[in-house]
Amino acid sequence: MIRLNQLLSRLSLGLAAALSGVCAPAWSQDYPNKPIRILIGFAAGGPTDVIARIVAQDLTVAFGQSVIVENCAGANSLIATDAVAPAAPDGDTLIAATLAHNINPILMADKAKYHPIRDFSTISLAATVPMIAATGFDSPRRGIQDVVNTAKAQPGAVTYGSAGHGGSAHLAATLLGNLSGTQMTHVPFKGNAPATTEVIAGRVSFMFYPMVGVADQVAQKRLKALAVTTPKRHPDFPAVPTMAELGYAGFEDYTPGIVFLAPANTPPAITNKLADAIRASVAKPETRERLRGLGAVAVGLSPAETVSWMQMDYDRGARLIKVADVKSED
Repeated sequence: MIRLNQLLSRLSLGLAAALSGVCAPAWSQDYPNKPIRILIGFAAGGPTDVIARIVAQDLTVAFGQSVIVENCAGANSLIATDAVAPAAPDGDTLIAATLAHNINPILMADKAKYHPIRDFSTISLAATVPMIAATGFDSPRRGIQDVVNTAKAQPGAVTYGSAGHGGSAHLAATLLGNLSGTQMTHVPFKGNAPATTEVIAGRVSFMFYPMVGVADQVAQKRLKALAVTTPKRHPDFPAVPTMAELGYAGFEDYTPGIVFLAPANTPPAITNKLADAIRASVAKPETRERLRGLGAVAVGLSPAETVSWMQMDYDRGARLIKVADVKSED
C-alpha cells in the first residue's frame, strides 16, 4: 500500500511537471511584449556598441518589438552593469558585456560587488573581436618593436589608451609590458572611440584596439597598424605581422568577446529564446559578412556554452592580472 505522504509526493511531482510543460511555453510565447533595452557600458561608436546595434536590428525584426541600445558609459562599464543587475528578470533589460564585466570584480572589489557569472543569467557569446595594435598615422613608430624600444629607453614615457581600467586593451598592453620587461603608462577613457581620437591626434602613443572599424581608419591614413593579435595574419591586414611573429606569443588567447547577459533568475525560456534569436542573427550570411567586414568573428553560443567561455575568460584574465601585478589604479 502506498502511504499518503508518498502519494502526495508523487502528485506534487506530477503537478510540477505538468505546470512546467504548460508555463514554460507561455513565457516563451508571450515574450517579448514590450521594447527590450540593451545597455552598453561604453561610449557610442566603439566595438561593443557597433556589434550590439547590429544584433539589435535583427532582434527587432525577429521579435516584432523595438530593441533599443542605450549607452551608459563610465567606470569601465560598471555603471551599465549596476543598472542591469537589479532590473526585473523579465528579459526586458539586458547588457552587452565585455572582458570588463569579468575583470571589474577582481580589480574593483570594493565597487563591483557581483560575481560575473553567478549573479547574471547568461544568454549568448555573440562574437569575438581580435585586436590590432595601432598608433597615429603620423607617429614615428613603425612597428611594435619601436614602441618597446622607446619604452625601454624612456620608462613610463610611452602611453597607451584603453576603453577603461581592466578592459581588453588595457590587459593587452599590460601583457606586452610584461613580456617585453618595459614600463608604459596607461591612459583610460570611457570607450574605445574617445581613446582612438587621442591616439590619432598623437596625444597617446598607441593602443590595442578591437578591430571593429579600424580598417577604415587605416585606409583613411588616420591610424597606422603595428601588429595583430590573431594566430595568423589577418586577411584585412596581410602586411601587418602578428604579435607571435614579433616574438610575443599568447595574445591570441586574450581575444575579447561580446556577451549578452540578463539579470539573475531570468527564466530559461526567455534566455533561450533570446539566445536562439542572437544565434540566428549572427548565423545569417549577411550579418556574418557585416561583422567580418568590421573585423569581428561571429560566434553565437548557447547559454550553457557561454557560461563555459565566460569562466575560461575570467580565469585567464585573473592569471594575467596576478602575473603582471595589475592594480585597481594605475
